Amino acid sequence: MTKFWTKKSEEEIKRIVFDALDKNINYDEEGVLGVPASYLDDKVFNQDAAFLKEAPFLYSMVKNPNHIGCHTLGKSESFFGGTQALERELIEICAVDILKGEPEKQDGYVASGGTEANIQAIWIYRNYFKSEFNADPSEIAIVCSEDSHYSMDKAANLLSLKILKFPVTDDTRSLTETGVEATLKEAKANGIKYFISIANMMTTMYGSVDDINILLTALKKHAVAYRIHVDGAYGGFYYPFTTKSTDLTFQNTEISSFTLDAHKMAQSPYGTGIFLIRKGLIGYVNTQEASYVEGEDFTLIGSRSGANAVAVWMILAKNGPYGWHEKIFILQKRAEWLCQELERLDIAFFRNPMSNIITIRANFVPIEIVKKYGLVPDNHSTPKWYKVVIMDHVTVDKLALLIEDLKLRQKT
Repeated sequence: MTKFWTKKSEEEIKRIVFDALDKNINYDEEGVLGVPASYLDDKVFNQDAAFLKEAPFLYSMVKNPNHIGCHTLGKSESFFGGTQALERELIEICAVDILKGEPEKQDGYVASGGTEANIQAIWIYRNYFKSEFNADPSEIAIVCSEDSHYSMDKAANLLSLKILKFPVTDDTRSLTETGVEATLKEAKANGIKYFISIANMMTTMYGSVDDINILLTALKKHAVAYRIHVDGAYGGFYYPFTTKSTDLTFQNTEISSFTLDAHKMAQSPYGTGIFLIRKGLIGYVNTQEASYVEGEDFTLIGSRSGANAVAVWMILAKNGPYGWHEKIFILQKRAEWLCQELERLDIAFFRNPMSNIITIRANFVPIEIVKKYGLVPDNHSTPKWYKVVIMDHVTVDKLALLIEDLKLRQKT
C-alpha cells in the first residue's frame, strides 16, 4: 500500500498545480524587488494564451519557479513555496513508495539528470570521508563495475579521485567474487582506505543489475570504510516494479543513496534526474557561501526549474501506482516476445529478465539493420553489442519488422 502515491484525475492535477503556483511569488501583483528572476519573457512567451489554463506544466514553465536548494531540509526560498511542496511530495513518492524508505527519512531533489545525481552522491561521500576520517583525497576511490555509466569517470575527474572498475562476465555482465576481491586488493595495495562503491540498478547499455551482496561481502571482508550509492538512473522507475527483492531499496540499510532518472522510463522532459539520500548526509556538501539563498544550497546544480519537478509529479499522479505497474507489465511482455523471437533465430543476446533492454551480439546484426532501426552500440569504434530498448513507442509491430529483416538476412 503506497503512503504518498495516489492516482489523480486530470481536474485534480490541474487544481493542485495551479494552487501551488498561486502560492508562489506573483511578480505582477507583489512588490518584491530583490529577486533576480521573473516570469518568462512575455514578448516571446504569451502568458495570456487560453490553452495555458488547461496546461499546468506549460503554465509552470511560464511562471518560471526557481527551486534552488534542497526542500526536504526545512527552510527554502519562500518565494516558491507552493511548487516546492510538490517537489517534496515527489521525493517522498520516490523514496518511500518506490524504494521502500521510511517517511521523512530521506533528503533529495530533482537534478538535471542522472549524471548530476551520481556526481552529487560521490561529492557527498568524498566530503564525508574527509570530514569524519580526516581522509586525504588520494586515499579515497570510486569502485564500480566496468559497465557503470561514464558519469562515474566524470566524478573521478571533477573530484580528483581514483576510480577502479570491477570486471564483469562477458555473457551475463555480472560481477564475480574473484573480480571484486582482486580489485579491492589492488586498491588497498595502492593506499586506498575509503571506498565509494557504486551498485547498478540496470546499466544503460545492458540493463544488468549488480549483485550488491558480492560487493558487501568483499567490503566487509577487507574491513574498509565505505558508502554505497545505487545508480538507478535507468532502472529506478522500472526494476522496483519487476522484482520483489528489496536488496536495492532503502530497506537495505547498507545503501545510502540512489539516482533515478525520470526523463528515461518516466517519459518526463529532459532535466528531471532525481537524487535521494538518507537523512544526515547531504549536509556534507552544504555551500554556506550561498548566504543570500534562504536555507543555503546543498545541491550541485544550484538554480533549477521547478517546472521539471511539477512535470514528474504530474506523470506519477496521472498514472498512479497501479497504472505504473500495468505500464511496466506491458513493456515486460514486449521484451519477452522479442527474446523468444531471437531465440528461434539462434541469435545470441543478453537480457536481465527483470529488464526491458535486450542487447544483441554485434556479429548477428548487419550494419544496414543497425542503421535502419537505430540500434545503439556498446562502442561506436568497435561494437560488440547492439541494444534494443523497449520504450512505450517500441511496439510489437515495430519489433516484428526488425525480426523479419533479421530472418531475411539469415536466408541470404
